[in-house]
Amino acid sequence: MEASPSQTWPIILNLIAAAIGALGQYLYKLGSARLGAVAILKNWPIFVGAALFCVVMVLFVIGFRLGGKLSVCYPAYATTFIWGMLLASWLDGEKINTFQVSGVLAICFGVALIAFGHAGSVT
Repeated sequence: MEASPSQTWPIILNLIAAAIGALGQYLYKLGSARLGAVAILKNWPIFVGAALFCVVMVLFVIGFRLGGKLSVCYPAYATTFIWGMLLASWLDGEKINTFQVSGVLAICFGVALIAFGHAGSVT
């Protein structure tokens, strides 16, 4: 049996994509406060947010090209929820409660299980 390609770089790329995706979502939120029929054409947060999602797509493609498995890499992208919550706290002053921290820990634990669980597998 041949060992599966390393998932390290594909996972790292998906974690970076998650942070970029969360920033894109934040910019969508920021831009949505200024929406109007004509104003959307001059709404830089919306356009930058969309551009960031293009960067996310490129990182996905590179990660898959490096041998990343969807079942391993995409759960790493679930960390977008964590980045989004942190951005909301840092930039908008939203409070983070115990339930949210518990959810973050659950996401981190799940992503780690998937990543480490794949490390010893062979195809």
